[in-house]
Amino acid sequence: MSGALYIVGLGPAGEEWLTADARAALERAQDIIGYERYVARVPVRAGQTRLASDNRVELDRAREALQRAAAGRIVAVVSGGDPGIFAMASAVLEAVDHGEPAWRNLDIRVIPGISAMQAAAARLGAPLGHDFCVISLSDNLKSCETIEKRLTHAARGDFVMAFYNPASRARPQTIFEAFALLRELLPAERIVVFAKSIGREREEIIVTTLGEADASVVDMSTLVLVGSSGTTLVPRGDARPFVYTSRRAP
Repeated sequence: MSGALYIVGLGPAGEEWLTADARAALERAQDIIGYERYVARVPVRAGQTRLASDNRVELDRAREALQRAAAGRIVAVVSGGDPGIFAMASAVLEAVDHGEPAWRNLDIRVIPGISAMQAAAARLGAPLGHDFCVISLSDNLKSCETIEKRLTHAARGDFVMAFYNPASRARPQTIFEAFALLRELLPAERIVVFAKSIGREREEIIVTTLGEADASVVDMSTLVLVGSSGTTLVPRGDARPFVYTSRRAP
C-alpha cells in the first residue's frame, strides 16, 4: 500500500471547527502525530495509532511522519488553527527539503483549517477587512531585533496587525515590549483587541485602545489584534461593538 501524509489544521477549538476536508483526512489516517494538546482534540477512531509529543520538537515530529508515510502508512500531522500559519506545514516541508530524496515524491497534502485570527475576526465583525499582517512574537526561531523591525514597519505602514505567540512563561515581557514600541509609533486611541481561547469554555474578548490596553491579560491562548487608522467600532447598545476595518484606504 502506498503511503500518504496529510498536514491537517484542526481550527481553534473543538470538532465543530473542523472543515469537511480535515475531518475526512483524519478519518482516513492510520497514524495521528502532533503536539499532545492537538492530538487529544482529534476525534477517536478505532485502530489509529497516536503519537503525541512536546511542542518544541516539530522537526522530529515531521521526520517521524515522513518515515511512516514512506513505509506505506497513511499519516496525519495535526496543528491547531491552520497548519500553514506558524505551524507544522512549514516544519514538514523543511524536513522534506533537507531529508531523504525519496520524501519529495510522497503524497503530501496540506489540509487548511480555520486560523485563530479568522475565528477571532468572525467574532468581532470584520477587523481584517483591509490590508493586514501577521507577526509571531516568539523569539525561538528569530531574533528580538527582527521582531522589533517588523513591528516598526507594520505600524508605520498602517497595517492591521495580528500577533501570534504573544506571551509565554519563558518570555512574559515580550508583549509588554511590543506595546511599549507601538505606543511610540501609534496614537493612543488605536483600537486593540485581546481574543482569548476562542471557541472554548473560557472564551473572552476584550476590546480596548492602545492607550488603555492591559498587556498583563495576554497569554499563549490570546490572539492580539491592533487596528489600523481605518479600524472602527460600531456600537450596539448593550452588546459588544462590531469591529471592522474599512476597505476604503485612508
